[in-house]
Amino acid sequence: MQYTSLAFYMFLLAAVVLYYIMPVKYRWYVLLAGSVFFYASLMSRKLDGILFLATILVSWLAGLLLEKNSGNRVLLGGGVLLSVLPLLLVKLSGFVTVGFSLIVPVGLSFYTLQIAAYLIDIYRGDTQAEHNLLKYALFISFFPQIIQGPIPRHRQLGPQLYEGHRFNEEQFFGSLQLILYGFFLKLMIADKAGIFAGRVFDHSAQYSGTYLWLAAILYSFQLYADFFSCVTICQGVSGLFGIRLAENFDHPYMALSIQEFWRRWHISLSSWLRDYIYIPLGGSRKGELRRYINLLITFLVSGIWHGSGLNYIVWGLMHGIYQICGRLSHGLRQKLYAAAGVAENTIVYRTFRRLGTFFWVMLGWIVFRAPGLRAAVSFIRRMWVWNPWTLFDGSVCRLGLDGKDWIVLIVSLIIMAIISTAQTKGSVRAWYARQNIAVRWGLCFGMIFMIWIFGTYGYGFAAGDFIYGGF
Repeated sequence: MQYTSLAFYMFLLAAVVLYYIMPVKYRWYVLLAGSVFFYASLMSRKLDGILFLATILVSWLAGLLLEKNSGNRVLLGGGVLLSVLPLLLVKLSGFVTVGFSLIVPVGLSFYTLQIAAYLIDIYRGDTQAEHNLLKYALFISFFPQIIQGPIPRHRQLGPQLYEGHRFNEEQFFGSLQLILYGFFLKLMIADKAGIFAGRVFDHSAQYSGTYLWLAAILYSFQLYADFFSCVTICQGVSGLFGIRLAENFDHPYMALSIQEFWRRWHISLSSWLRDYIYIPLGGSRKGELRRYINLLITFLVSGIWHGSGLNYIVWGLMHGIYQICGRLSHGLRQKLYAAAGVAENTIVYRTFRRLGTFFWVMLGWIVFRAPGLRAAVSFIRRMWVWNPWTLFDGSVCRLGLDGKDWIVLIVSLIIMAIISTAQTKGSVRAWYARQNIAVRWGLCFGMIFMIWIFGTYGYGFAAGDFIYGGF
């Protein structure tokens, strides 16, 4: 039962109706029942559910013990280790030969970090342990965010889940808009871009030059639109119950540096790595050399979290090296800008830095997406073949997208860029709410028909699974 399926929205409709007809203080039971039903629908084996329940029970008990034994590092280490052990086994299995089938529960990568943060926050005194096992189970399994996050902190999400919310018309319809925009990102951009990018990446040895540049650029937008669409849908679904999930993206491709990119991309993961890896290692408090080592370790953890192959480790280390090189070359780059007469905070300066940042991020995504490290190196090497005529001889229209598909994709990317630019200047939903009813419903139905006619479903494709659900 995927977030883009009809079955999910039939389930969601029933959950919303039940939620608002229940007495306020009992409404969290509806969320718990819905989360259990949703998770059960995704399980491929009963063992997945057993491991998930065992993890919830062990981490709940560890939280209670940590609260009663404040400052006990042994308890903290044991609780965190037991909670993250399944994820560690899965990730390390990619580097060793495993003679048996590993159990991989749905959402393992996300709820493991959620549990670790919960236990560490109790140890630090940043949150209180949840004494009600059922409420804690709801916090871990809340169905809109169990598959792909955002990775919540207990102090932010827990109280919202337990208190019960009354129906708020403005928030309810604003949440429906978020769901609709998520469908736009998924079906109009991510799945379309993925058709071309997938063809080229899966057979990259057959292509060079322009084909590879287009595939790399489109994969960069595919990954962003796909992950952002899922988070947006999750935020919209949560909003139907009056619950606000944390923001997970802040227009990352507008970043002026790699450091800023990571403040804007997958914010809940970036902040988790900062708060529970980078800062405990010493952060930037122990000199530049330690800062660089801590950065590399932090991004190494990020790479391992994303996948169990060597290319994921290299991808993570690339971003650590990017940040180190950025700090070391800052003075030289500023002198070059000054010598070229490019002043800071000008359009030329910002555009150049954004394009440069996107280029380095794109190279990282090639390593991230390629089937192996050798394939990634070959891909990057053959990007520099000169064959721009393929843009005009119809060649790129024979790889899954025809001319009309390209027009739809380009227009959709422009719409996304316009909306993103508008969001940096104020709330688009607030502007939408100020319009008269004819404009609001006109835009709403216009978006629905556009997705219905031009989205991937309209061309006979089935919407692909969300990419980050695989991590």
